[in-house]
Order: sequence, then C-alpha cells, then structure tokens
Amino acid sequence: MRRSRLVVFVSSVLLAAGAALTGAVPAQASQLAATGGYVALGDSYSSGVGAGSYISSSGSCKRSTKAYPYLWNAAHTPSSFTFAACSGARTGDVLAGQLGGLNSSTGLVTVTVGGNDAGFADVMTTCVTGSDSTCLNRINTARAYVDSTLPGKLDTVYSSIRDRAPNAHVVVIGYPRFYRTGTVCLGLSEAKRSAINGAADYLDAATARRAVAHGFVFGDVRTSFGGHEICSGSSWLHSLNWLDIGESYHPTAAGQWGGYLPVLNSTA
Repeated sequence: MRRSRLVVFVSSVLLAAGAALTGAVPAQASQLAATGGYVALGDSYSSGVGAGSYISSSGSCKRSTKAYPYLWNAAHTPSSFTFAACSGARTGDVLAGQLGGLNSSTGLVTVTVGGNDAGFADVMTTCVTGSDSTCLNRINTARAYVDSTLPGKLDTVYSSIRDRAPNAHVVVIGYPRFYRTGTVCLGLSEAKRSAINGAADYLDAATARRAVAHGFVFGDVRTSFGGHEICSGSSWLHSLNWLDIGESYHPTAAGQWGGYLPVLNSTA
C-alpha cells in the first residue's frame, strides 16, 4: 500500500512538472478570462508591430487589431480586455506603465518581454551592417546579458504581475527563430543566420526557466513558425524593410494569426 501511494505521488509530481514545461494548462484558464478579464502586456511582438491595422489611439505603441491578443479577445470575449503591450517596451516599461489593468479578479495575462532589454534592435543592426565576426561578437554580448542581468529583470516583472493579479493564469510567450537555414538566401550569411537563431533559442530558454519558476506557462512559438521563417519562401516575418525599419524582423499579420494565436489558444 505504501509503495502504491508513493508511485501515485511520484507520478502526480512528474505529470505536474511535465505540464509546466510543455505548456499544458488547466481547462478552466479561458473560463477565468471569461469572468475575470484578459490583460495583454509586453513589447512589439504582443502589440502587433508588423501586422498593420494599427489602432489610432495607441499612437507609437502600434497596437494592432491583427495582433494575437486582439484576435484572442475577439474569439473568446472575456469580461474585459486591457491591451497594454507597446512597441519598444523593456521590462522597466512594463513595470512603469503597463500593470494598471491588473487586479485580483484578472483571469488571464499574457506577456512577451526581454528582447529589447537584450538589445534586439542593436543586434540586428550590427548583423545587417557588419561582418560575420562583428555580428557574432555582438550576439555573444547579448547572450552574456541574458545570463547575468535579464533573469533578475524578468523575475521582477513576473513577481509584480503575480502580486497584482494573484488569481490569474499567466502565459509568458517567447520569440520565433528568424531564419530558415541550409537554404540559398540573399542577404545575411549562413553564419549570421545560424547565430541569430541560436540567440533566439538562448533567450527563449532563459525566459522559459524564469516563467516556470514563477508558476507561469511558457508559450513556445518556434514550432508554430517552423517553415515560415525568413528565407523559407513562405515567411511570416518581415525581413529588413527600408521603407519602415520598425517593422523589420517582426511577425506579419499571418505570423500573428498562424504563429502566435495557436500557441495562446493551446495554453489558455
């Protein structure tokens, strides 16, 4: 009897751990939003930069009606919807200006943040304009930041979310790999493309560790974007856009709908 109870206990622990790591969530998560509301936080990947159809009142935050939070809200009609994500946001910006919609009744929270803290824009500028070695050196600097500084900043954001929304189901959503490798593609070298993808993996892994440590779910979009990276022939990401630099390396409307939304649907 004791052995049987031990097996049941160990099995339940392993199942719970697997759920946290794979994104499995209680079925009632979307029901929580139906009664307690949904708050979308984060940076340009959540606001919808690159998807077009921007809400005029959002100004430079560029919140799009084609962004995954807006699409999820339209499909699930939670009791309330606060769309606070903003282009260019870093962890400090989320803390300073995006948490006002959270309260003890909030049912669902999503957030993407950390890429700007790690120097996303500067990494891409360096890799587009510099040599392979210059690009790789800048990426190594970003990776060192992800190791040394970003975890503490994410912890502060996640703790603040939990403090203000103690009953919410929180989904931390990651970033896609940018490039299809192993193909002939104009623009960046294979070495640069591989290094940039590796940096995305590194950032996602660090973010996932902190999310799980706080009892949150990590939504991994790399699989859903598979086959739709830049250089794939069917890209859901903008490449370098000289006419609108801000949209460069951001999901298109198809990327928000086909890459991000399914991940939120499966985790909320």
